[in-house]
Amino acid sequence: VREGGARSVMHSYTDTDGVPAAADEDLLTGLLRDTWGFDGTVVADYFAIAFLKTLHGVAADWAGAAGTALHAGVDVELPNVKTFGAPLAEAVADGRIPEALVDRAVRRVLAQKVALGLLDPDWNPVPAALDGADPDDPDALRGRIDLDGPQNRALARTLAEEAVVLLSNDGTLPFERPRRIALIGPNADEPVAVLGCYSFPQHIGVRHPGTPLGIELPTLRETLAAEFPDAEITVARGTGIDDGDLCGLREAVRLAREADVALLVLGDRAGLFGRGTSGEGCDAESLALPGAQQHLLDTLLDLETPVVTVLLAGRPYALGRAVEESAAIVQSFFPGEEGTHAIAGVLSGRVNPSGRLPVGVPRGPGSQPGTYLGARLAHAGAVSNIDPTPAFAFGHGLSYTRFDWNDLAVEVQEAPTDGEFALAFTVRNTGGRSGTEVVQLYLHDPVASVVQPVQRLVGYTRVALEPGEARRLSVTVPADLASFTGRDGRRVVEPGELEVRFAASSADPRLTARVALTGAERHVDHTRRLHATILQEPVAPA
Repeated sequence: VREGGARSVMHSYTDTDGVPAAADEDLLTGLLRDTWGFDGTVVADYFAIAFLKTLHGVAADWAGAAGTALHAGVDVELPNVKTFGAPLAEAVADGRIPEALVDRAVRRVLAQKVALGLLDPDWNPVPAALDGADPDDPDALRGRIDLDGPQNRALARTLAEEAVVLLSNDGTLPFERPRRIALIGPNADEPVAVLGCYSFPQHIGVRHPGTPLGIELPTLRETLAAEFPDAEITVARGTGIDDGDLCGLREAVRLAREADVALLVLGDRAGLFGRGTSGEGCDAESLALPGAQQHLLDTLLDLETPVVTVLLAGRPYALGRAVEESAAIVQSFFPGEEGTHAIAGVLSGRVNPSGRLPVGVPRGPGSQPGTYLGARLAHAGAVSNIDPTPAFAFGHGLSYTRFDWNDLAVEVQEAPTDGEFALAFTVRNTGGRSGTEVVQLYLHDPVASVVQPVQRLVGYTRVALEPGEARRLSVTVPADLASFTGRDGRRVVEPGELEVRFAASSADPRLTARVALTGAERHVDHTRRLHATILQEPVAPA
């Protein structure tokens, strides 16, 4: 809201301490508007106002739900008018809901429309590209606007290439001109495997069977054929995403045995409210791979052919033996329309992977994926027989080159609680090809007035380096980044010692500095400094 300049805010479905967000005046008016100064519109998440009656039980009828939401600060009901229609009008007419609440919401909506020019006399909702076309004739409209032009595709490819994460690699990747690739798995030849649940084909298209996707979605089979034109690529599904059908297992094993490498493509089918294995309303009781995919994976791992595991999935899954036994693991989540080109590029080495995990990959199916933010009791220790340590930590990701981090200098080691620390160090590409290192900055607060996470990510930067090239990183860490919510509910910066950790992941600190905050305890608010500053300067060759 503060930095991005958002002009519209959607509240969540959740309740905090028994108060639903749609009914929370302290949140939507007190904090958002009175404290932060937001003057745009607040819109309801779909059906959330009706949920005040049906799910939360804090309203007796539709009018009560509408009045509660208006009083809290909600201006627009979405996706349709249920409570803000006749029930609200009747309640205003008989005096149960003050008309001033309606006026307030209407004023905000109209002010936003004025600012956007939507009430200008010459405004036309039909875009210029459709001038002269009959808006009621789909054939006349089709093809008039290109929503997926070359610039968009190029951007999508860049995003995908920088997002693919190489989790493990025994040296099998990148492939060195393989003659025979066995491409196996339910997502090996599936176009929509790269899309999430709110992509148009998976959100709306699935309701209209037989309708073309309307967008080019090359499968991994197609992009591999283009990436390795001299290789023989054989394909077997093996099993479905979640059908448990293993009738294709024998064919998958045969092809894998005959190949130089088995490329196993597993994961999810994105959907909404039970129509997929991942997506909104598609929750998981276990983080085991859906269906019989783990059985397929383990069967191929039993063979002598090296197995490279690729995951097109909406959540991290426990991979069992594959963590130790797979020749390599590539995690791409849902990489978008150019995702299979990016994956093929990583497999061939055309793309040097630089993606990093935004969530930990669990070691066992009973674990919840972690963002690394656990306090000490959430880590492995003597108080529990369960070790929650992930197989791959938050921030983890490998490269095809090597980076050295050295020459840490702490230029400002002590700072007041309204000051800042200054540090510098060097990152050098010591490998044989260009690559990008992702430097992550964590803070560790060993003693605080309330329990703290063991560490918190407070900054990061991508450092692109040619072989032998080095950069000197100058880092400024404001004391505000050490703030946390204290016992009285206010955010506080406390004096005391801290650790600044420069790391390749939350489990891989490379350089650590001890610093200290001095002076009085200091309370901060939404105007506090939110970012560390990381500047990069080239280092002259030795």
